[in-house]
Amino acid sequence: MTSGTATRTPAILVLADGRTFRGVSVGSTDTTFGEAVFTTAMTGYQETLTDPSYHRQIIVAAAPQIGNTGWNDEDSESRDGKIWAAGYVIRDLAKRVSNWRAERSLEDELKAQGITAIAGVDTRTLVRHLRNEGSIAAGIFTGDQAQRPVEDLVAEVQAQPSMTGADLATEVSTDAAYTIEAVGEKKYTVVAYDMGIKTATPNHFAQRGIETVVVPANTPVEKIKQYHPDGVFISNGPGDPATADEMVAITRQIIEDKVPLFGICFGNQILGRALGLDTYKMTFGHRGINVPVVNTVTGKIDITSQNHGFALAAPESSTTDGEDGTFDTDFGPARVTHVNLNDRTVEGVALDNGMAYSVQYHPESAAGPHDSNPLFDQFTELMDQYSPNK
Repeated sequence: MTSGTATRTPAILVLADGRTFRGVSVGSTDTTFGEAVFTTAMTGYQETLTDPSYHRQIIVAAAPQIGNTGWNDEDSESRDGKIWAAGYVIRDLAKRVSNWRAERSLEDELKAQGITAIAGVDTRTLVRHLRNEGSIAAGIFTGDQAQRPVEDLVAEVQAQPSMTGADLATEVSTDAAYTIEAVGEKKYTVVAYDMGIKTATPNHFAQRGIETVVVPANTPVEKIKQYHPDGVFISNGPGDPATADEMVAITRQIIEDKVPLFGICFGNQILGRALGLDTYKMTFGHRGINVPVVNTVTGKIDITSQNHGFALAAPESSTTDGEDGTFDTDFGPARVTHVNLNDRTVEGVALDNGMAYSVQYHPESAAGPHDSNPLFDQFTELMDQYSPNK
Protein backbone atom coordinates (compact mmCIF):
# COMPACT_ATOMS: atom_id res chain seq x y z
CA MET A 1 0.00 0.00 0.00
CA THR A 2 1.37 3.44 -0.81
CA SER A 3 1.79 5.51 2.32
CA GLY A 4 2.47 8.98 0.92
CA THR A 5 -0.23 11.52 0.15
CA ALA A 6 1.58 13.56 -2.51
CA THR A 7 0.51 11.32 -5.37
CA ARG A 8 -2.98 10.55 -4.07
CA THR A 9 -6.15 11.89 -5.64
CA PRO A 10 -7.52 14.93 -3.77
CA ALA A 11 -10.94 14.60 -2.15
CA ILE A 12 -13.35 16.78 -0.21
CA LEU A 13 -16.14 16.04 2.25
CA VAL A 14 -18.95 18.59 1.90
CA LEU A 15 -21.72 19.00 4.48
CA ALA A 16 -25.13 20.44 3.67
CA ASP A 17 -24.52 23.35 6.07
CA GLY A 18 -21.55 24.47 3.97
CA ARG A 19 -18.77 23.05 6.15
CA THR A 20 -16.01 21.34 4.14
CA PHE A 21 -13.08 19.06 4.98
CA ARG A 22 -10.33 18.34 2.46
CA GLY A 23 -8.26 15.18 2.29
CA VAL A 24 -7.23 12.45 -0.13
CA SER A 25 -9.13 9.61 -1.78
CA VAL A 26 -8.48 6.13 -0.37
CA GLY A 27 -11.26 4.27 -2.16
CA SER A 28 -13.28 4.67 -5.33
CA THR A 29 -12.91 7.98 -7.15
CA ASP A 30 -16.67 8.23 -7.71
CA THR A 31 -18.86 10.83 -5.99
CA THR A 32 -21.06 9.60 -3.16
CA PHE A 33 -23.90 11.07 -1.10
CA GLY A 34 -25.39 10.12 2.26
CA GLU A 35 -26.01 11.22 5.81
CA ALA A 36 -22.78 11.96 7.70
CA VAL A 37 -22.78 10.11 11.03
CA PHE A 38 -20.00 9.28 13.47
CA THR A 39 -19.14 6.09 15.33
CA THR A 40 -17.08 6.01 18.51
CA ALA A 41 -15.99 2.39 18.00
CA MET A 42 -12.21 1.93 18.12
CA THR A 43 -12.34 -1.53 16.52
CA GLY A 44 -14.56 -3.53 14.19
CA TYR A 45 -14.55 -1.28 11.13
CA GLN A 46 -15.19 -4.27 8.83
CA GLU A 47 -18.33 -5.23 10.74
CA THR A 48 -19.41 -1.59 10.76
CA LEU A 49 -18.97 -1.02 7.03
CA THR A 50 -20.84 -4.22 6.13
CA ASP A 51 -23.73 -3.64 8.56
CA PRO A 52 -26.85 -3.04 6.41
CA SER A 53 -28.05 -0.53 9.02
CA TYR A 54 -25.48 1.91 7.57
CA HIS A 55 -27.16 1.96 4.16
CA ARG A 56 -27.08 5.52 2.72
CA GLN A 57 -24.81 6.80 5.48
CA ILE A 58 -21.30 8.25 5.26
CA ILE A 59 -19.49 6.92 8.34
CA VAL A 60 -17.03 9.13 10.19
CA ALA A 61 -14.61 7.15 12.36
CA ALA A 62 -13.87 8.88 15.67
CA ALA A 63 -10.86 6.59 16.23
CA PRO A 64 -7.81 8.30 14.69
CA GLN A 65 -6.20 5.34 12.91
CA ILE A 66 -8.16 2.90 10.79
CA GLY A 67 -7.08 -0.08 8.68
CA ASN A 68 -4.38 -1.73 10.78
CA THR A 69 -6.19 -5.09 10.96
CA GLY A 70 -6.86 -5.21 7.22
CA TRP A 71 -9.82 -7.10 5.76
CA ASN A 72 -10.77 -10.79 5.77
CA ASP A 73 -13.52 -12.97 4.32
CA GLU A 74 -14.97 -14.09 7.67
CA ASP A 75 -16.00 -11.01 9.65
CA SER A 76 -18.41 -9.22 7.31
CA GLU A 77 -21.91 -8.71 8.70
CA SER A 78 -23.71 -8.72 5.36
CA ARG A 79 -24.46 -12.15 3.93
CA ASP A 80 -22.42 -11.60 0.75
CA GLY A 81 -19.70 -9.38 2.23
CA LYS A 82 -21.20 -6.26 0.69
CA ILE A 83 -20.22 -2.88 2.14
CA TRP A 84 -23.49 -1.05 2.75
CA ALA A 85 -22.06 2.27 3.93
CA ALA A 86 -22.32 5.03 1.34
CA GLY A 87 -18.85 6.35 2.18
CA TYR A 88 -16.10 6.40 4.78
CA VAL A 89 -14.23 9.29 6.44
CA ILE A 90 -11.06 8.70 8.46
CA ARG A 91 -8.08 10.60 9.80
CA ASP A 92 -5.11 8.24 9.30
CA LEU A 93 -5.12 5.15 7.09
CA ALA A 94 -2.73 2.51 8.43
CA LYS A 95 0.38 2.26 6.25
CA ARG A 96 0.50 -1.52 6.52
CA VAL A 97 -1.74 -4.38 7.62
CA SER A 98 -0.72 -5.98 10.92
CA ASN A 99 -3.04 -8.91 11.62
CA TRP A 100 -2.54 -12.60 10.91
CA ARG A 101 -6.16 -12.97 9.75
CA ALA A 102 -5.95 -10.19 7.18
CA GLU A 103 -6.30 -11.26 3.53
CA ARG A 104 -6.00 -7.78 2.00
CA SER A 105 -6.04 -4.15 3.05
CA LEU A 106 -9.03 -1.98 3.84
CA GLU A 107 -8.12 0.29 0.94
CA ASP A 108 -8.03 -2.68 -1.45
CA GLU A 109 -11.54 -3.70 -0.36
CA LEU A 110 -12.94 -0.16 -0.60
CA LYS A 111 -11.64 0.09 -4.17
CA ALA A 112 -12.83 -3.41 -5.11
CA GLN A 113 -16.36 -2.63 -3.94
CA GLY A 114 -16.44 0.89 -5.39
CA ILE A 115 -16.80 2.65 -2.04
CA THR A 116 -15.76 6.30 -1.93
CA ALA A 117 -13.61 7.17 1.09
CA ILE A 118 -11.53 10.11 2.25
CA ALA A 119 -8.52 10.17 4.59
CA GLY A 120 -6.49 13.01 6.08
CA VAL A 121 -9.59 14.62 7.59
CA ASP A 122 -9.51 16.34 10.99
CA THR A 123 -12.09 13.90 12.31
CA ARG A 124 -11.90 15.27 15.86
CA THR A 125 -13.24 18.61 14.64
CA LEU A 126 -15.73 16.87 12.34
CA VAL A 127 -17.10 14.64 15.11
CA ARG A 128 -17.50 17.64 17.42
CA HIS A 129 -19.38 19.44 14.66
CA LEU A 130 -21.76 16.50 14.10
CA ARG A 131 -22.24 16.10 17.85
CA ASN A 132 -23.17 19.77 18.21
CA GLU A 133 -25.16 20.26 15.00
CA GLY A 134 -26.47 16.73 14.44
CA SER A 135 -26.14 14.19 11.64
CA ILE A 136 -26.37 15.99 8.32
CA ALA A 137 -26.55 15.34 4.59
CA ALA A 138 -23.09 15.11 3.05
CA GLY A 139 -21.14 14.16 -0.05
CA ILE A 140 -17.59 13.06 -0.87
CA PHE A 141 -16.14 14.40 -4.12
CA THR A 142 -12.79 13.32 -5.58
CA GLY A 143 -10.38 14.36 -8.33
CA ASP A 144 -11.63 17.09 -10.64
CA GLN A 145 -15.01 17.05 -8.90
CA ALA A 146 -13.29 18.10 -5.67
CA GLN A 147 -11.95 21.24 -7.40
CA ARG A 148 -15.37 22.57 -8.39
CA PRO A 149 -16.82 25.65 -6.62
CA VAL A 150 -17.87 24.73 -3.11
CA GLU A 151 -21.28 26.37 -3.47
CA ASP A 152 -22.06 24.01 -6.38
CA LEU A 153 -21.05 20.99 -4.32
CA VAL A 154 -23.15 22.15 -1.36
CA ALA A 155 -26.17 22.54 -3.63
CA GLU A 156 -25.78 18.93 -4.84
CA VAL A 157 -25.47 17.69 -1.26
CA GLN A 158 -28.58 19.59 -0.19
CA ALA A 159 -30.59 18.12 -3.08
CA GLN A 160 -30.35 14.51 -1.85
CA PRO A 161 -33.37 12.86 -0.18
CA SER A 162 -33.72 13.22 3.60
CA MET A 163 -33.29 10.27 5.95
CA THR A 164 -36.53 11.30 7.63
CA GLY A 165 -39.27 9.40 5.83
CA ALA A 166 -36.81 7.09 4.08
CA ASP A 167 -38.03 3.48 3.70
CA LEU A 168 -34.67 1.72 3.47
CA ALA A 169 -35.26 -1.63 5.19
CA THR A 170 -36.92 -3.08 2.10
CA GLU A 171 -33.86 -2.03 0.05
CA VAL A 172 -31.44 -4.10 2.13
CA SER A 173 -33.72 -7.05 2.90
CA THR A 174 -33.28 -10.46 1.27
CA ASP A 175 -35.26 -11.13 -1.91
CA ALA A 176 -36.07 -14.72 -0.94
CA ALA A 177 -36.24 -16.79 2.22
CA TYR A 178 -33.18 -18.82 3.25
CA THR A 179 -32.32 -21.05 6.20
CA ILE A 180 -29.43 -21.13 8.67
CA GLU A 181 -29.31 -24.59 10.19
CA ALA A 182 -29.01 -25.27 13.92
CA VAL A 183 -25.69 -26.50 15.28
CA GLY A 184 -26.19 -29.95 16.78
CA GLU A 185 -29.66 -31.06 17.76
CA LYS A 186 -32.41 -28.78 16.51
CA LYS A 187 -34.62 -27.49 19.32
CA TYR A 188 -36.65 -24.74 17.70
CA THR A 189 -37.38 -22.90 14.47
CA VAL A 190 -37.34 -19.10 14.45
CA VAL A 191 -38.56 -16.95 11.59
CA ALA A 192 -36.37 -13.85 11.34
CA TYR A 193 -37.68 -10.80 9.48
CA ASP A 194 -34.73 -9.36 7.57
CA MET A 195 -34.90 -5.59 7.98
CA GLY A 196 -31.12 -5.48 7.50
CA ILE A 197 -30.05 -8.51 9.53
CA LYS A 198 -26.41 -9.07 10.51
CA THR A 199 -24.95 -12.55 9.97
CA ALA A 200 -23.94 -12.84 13.63
CA THR A 201 -27.59 -12.99 14.73
CA PRO A 202 -28.65 -16.32 13.12
CA ASN A 203 -25.24 -17.68 14.15
CA HIS A 204 -26.11 -16.96 17.79
CA PHE A 205 -29.40 -18.78 17.29
CA ALA A 206 -27.64 -21.71 15.61
CA GLN A 207 -25.27 -22.15 18.55
CA ARG A 208 -28.35 -22.54 20.76
CA GLY A 209 -29.88 -25.28 18.61
CA ILE A 210 -32.23 -22.93 16.77
CA GLU A 211 -32.87 -23.14 13.04
CA THR A 212 -33.42 -19.67 11.56
CA VAL A 213 -35.56 -19.08 8.50
CA VAL A 214 -34.73 -15.57 7.30
CA VAL A 215 -37.61 -14.01 5.35
CA PRO A 216 -37.97 -10.73 3.44
CA ALA A 217 -39.31 -7.66 5.20
CA ASN A 218 -43.12 -7.42 5.20
CA THR A 219 -43.67 -11.16 4.58
CA PRO A 220 -47.32 -11.78 5.55
CA VAL A 221 -47.95 -13.80 8.71
CA GLU A 222 -49.90 -16.38 6.73
CA LYS A 223 -46.78 -17.11 4.68
CA ILE A 224 -44.48 -17.64 7.66
CA LYS A 225 -46.90 -20.16 9.18
CA GLN A 226 -45.61 -22.74 6.67
CA TYR A 227 -42.38 -22.85 8.72
CA HIS A 228 -44.24 -23.59 11.98
CA PRO A 229 -42.14 -21.06 13.93
CA ASP A 230 -41.62 -21.47 17.65
CA GLY A 231 -40.73 -17.78 17.76
CA VAL A 232 -40.37 -14.70 15.57
CA PHE A 233 -37.42 -12.32 15.45
CA ILE A 234 -37.35 -8.79 13.93
CA SER A 235 -33.88 -7.61 13.03
CA ASN A 236 -31.96 -4.37 12.94
CA GLY A 237 -32.05 -2.23 9.81
CA PRO A 238 -31.78 1.26 8.29
CA GLY A 239 -34.27 4.01 7.64
CA ASP A 240 -37.17 5.73 9.34
CA PRO A 241 -39.35 3.37 11.44
CA ALA A 242 -42.30 5.70 10.83
CA THR A 243 -42.45 4.26 7.29
CA ALA A 244 -42.80 0.66 8.50
CA ASP A 245 -46.58 0.51 8.82
CA GLU A 246 -46.76 -2.90 7.15
CA MET A 247 -44.27 -4.47 9.58
CA VAL A 248 -46.06 -2.86 12.53
CA ALA A 249 -49.32 -4.51 11.43
CA ILE A 250 -47.53 -7.85 11.03
CA THR A 251 -46.03 -7.49 14.51
CA ARG A 252 -49.43 -6.81 16.03
CA GLN A 253 -50.78 -9.97 14.39
CA ILE A 254 -47.87 -12.04 15.74
CA ILE A 255 -48.57 -10.76 19.24
CA GLU A 256 -52.27 -11.54 18.85
CA ASP A 257 -51.35 -15.07 17.74
CA LYS A 258 -49.35 -15.47 20.98
CA VAL A 259 -46.08 -16.37 19.27
CA PRO A 260 -42.91 -15.44 21.24
CA LEU A 261 -41.38 -12.29 19.74
CA PHE A 262 -37.90 -10.76 20.04
CA GLY A 263 -36.64 -7.63 18.27
CA ILE A 264 -33.44 -5.58 18.15
CA CYS A 265 -32.70 -2.04 16.97
CA PHE A 266 -35.16 -1.41 14.10
CA GLY A 267 -37.10 -4.34 15.55
CA ASN A 268 -37.31 -2.47 18.86
CA GLN A 269 -38.84 0.51 17.09
CA ILE A 270 -41.28 -1.78 15.26
CA LEU A 271 -42.41 -3.45 18.48
CA GLY A 272 -42.66 -0.08 20.22
CA ARG A 273 -44.89 1.24 17.46
CA ALA A 274 -46.99 -1.94 17.63
CA LEU A 275 -47.47 -1.21 21.34
CA GLY A 276 -48.62 2.34 20.61
CA LEU A 277 -45.41 4.37 21.02
CA ASP A 278 -44.12 7.01 18.61
CA THR A 279 -40.65 7.31 17.08
CA TYR A 280 -38.48 10.33 16.31
CA LYS A 281 -35.21 11.20 14.58
CA MET A 282 -32.35 11.76 17.00
CA THR A 283 -29.89 14.64 16.76
CA PHE A 284 -26.83 12.48 16.09
CA GLY A 285 -27.95 9.00 17.16
CA HIS A 286 -25.99 6.30 18.96
CA ARG A 287 -23.18 4.61 17.05
CA GLY A 288 -20.39 2.78 18.81
CA ILE A 289 -19.55 -0.23 20.97
CA ASN A 290 -19.26 1.50 24.32
CA VAL A 291 -22.81 2.69 25.08
CA PRO A 292 -24.04 2.13 28.68
CA VAL A 293 -27.62 0.91 29.12
CA VAL A 294 -29.42 0.11 32.36
CA ASN A 295 -32.08 -2.60 32.73
CA THR A 296 -34.75 -0.77 34.70
CA VAL A 297 -36.22 -4.06 35.94
CA THR A 298 -33.03 -5.64 37.34
CA GLY A 299 -30.78 -2.60 37.71
CA LYS A 300 -28.04 -4.35 35.70
CA ILE A 301 -25.91 -2.14 33.43
CA ASP A 302 -24.60 -3.42 30.09
CA ILE A 303 -22.01 -1.85 27.80
CA THR A 304 -23.58 -2.22 24.38
CA SER A 305 -23.00 -2.00 20.64
CA GLN A 306 -25.36 0.42 18.89
CA ASN A 307 -26.14 1.91 15.50
CA HIS A 308 -29.32 3.91 15.14
CA GLY A 309 -30.47 7.42 14.29
CA PHE A 310 -34.11 7.02 15.34
CA ALA A 311 -35.56 6.15 18.75
CA LEU A 312 -38.77 5.33 20.56
CA ALA A 313 -40.46 8.20 22.33
CA ALA A 314 -41.04 7.54 26.02
CA PRO A 315 -44.70 6.78 26.79
CA GLU A 316 -46.51 9.82 28.12
CA SER A 317 -47.90 7.88 31.07
CA SER A 318 -44.48 6.86 32.36
CA THR A 319 -41.00 8.03 33.17
CA THR A 320 -37.80 6.31 32.07
CA ASP A 321 -35.86 6.69 35.29
CA GLY A 322 -36.55 3.16 36.47
CA GLU A 323 -39.30 4.17 38.90
CA ASP A 324 -42.34 3.91 36.66
CA GLY A 325 -41.81 2.70 33.12
CA THR A 326 -45.21 1.04 32.68
CA PHE A 327 -47.79 1.91 30.05
CA ASP A 328 -51.00 0.42 28.67
CA THR A 329 -51.26 -1.26 25.26
CA ASP A 330 -53.89 -3.11 23.23
CA PHE A 331 -52.22 -6.33 24.41
CA GLY A 332 -52.08 -5.61 28.13
CA PRO A 333 -49.59 -3.70 30.27
CA ALA A 334 -46.05 -3.09 29.02
CA ARG A 335 -43.00 -1.31 30.30
CA VAL A 336 -39.82 0.44 29.32
CA THR A 337 -37.20 -2.15 30.26
CA HIS A 338 -33.97 -0.42 29.24
CA VAL A 339 -32.74 3.18 29.30
CA ASN A 340 -29.62 4.78 27.84
CA LEU A 341 -27.48 6.18 30.65
CA ASN A 342 -25.97 8.91 28.45
CA ASP A 343 -29.18 10.64 27.41
CA ARG A 344 -32.07 8.71 29.08
CA THR A 345 -33.55 7.59 25.76
CA VAL A 346 -35.68 4.43 25.58
CA GLU A 347 -33.53 1.35 24.83
CA GLY A 348 -35.99 -1.49 25.34
CA VAL A 349 -39.66 -2.35 25.81
CA ALA A 350 -41.57 -5.51 26.72
CA LEU A 351 -45.05 -6.77 27.42
CA ASP A 352 -45.49 -7.57 31.10
CA ASN A 353 -46.59 -11.09 30.17
CA GLY A 354 -43.14 -11.66 28.64
CA MET A 355 -44.41 -12.71 25.21
CA ALA A 356 -42.76 -9.84 23.32
CA TYR A 357 -39.60 -7.90 24.13
CA SER A 358 -36.97 -5.88 22.30
CA VAL A 359 -33.86 -3.77 22.79
CA GLN A 360 -32.43 -0.87 20.82
CA TYR A 361 -28.87 -2.15 20.88
CA HIS A 362 -27.10 -5.13 19.23
CA PRO A 363 -26.77 -8.15 21.54
CA GLU A 364 -25.04 -10.16 18.80
CA SER A 365 -22.00 -7.95 19.56
CA ALA A 366 -20.37 -7.80 16.15
CA ALA A 367 -18.26 -5.88 16.80
CA GLY A 368 -18.60 -5.12 20.46
CA PRO A 369 -18.93 -6.35 24.04
CA HIS A 370 -20.73 -9.54 25.06
CA ASP A 371 -22.69 -8.14 28.01
CA SER A 372 -26.10 -8.56 26.40
CA ASN A 373 -25.67 -12.02 24.81
CA PRO A 374 -28.05 -13.52 27.44
CA LEU A 375 -30.94 -11.88 25.57
CA PHE A 376 -30.70 -14.80 23.14
CA ASP A 377 -31.00 -17.24 26.06
CA GLN A 378 -34.04 -15.30 27.24
CA PHE A 379 -35.65 -15.93 23.85
CA THR A 380 -34.89 -19.65 24.10
CA GLU A 381 -36.45 -19.79 27.56
CA LEU A 382 -39.50 -17.95 26.26
CA MET A 383 -39.95 -20.57 23.55
CA ASP A 384 -39.44 -23.30 26.17
CA GLN A 385 -42.58 -22.02 27.85
CA TYR A 386 -44.75 -20.64 25.10
CA SER A 387 -43.84 -22.17 21.73
CA PRO A 388 -47.12 -22.65 19.83
CA ASN A 389 -45.83 -26.04 18.72
CA LYS A 390 -45.64 -27.53 22.21
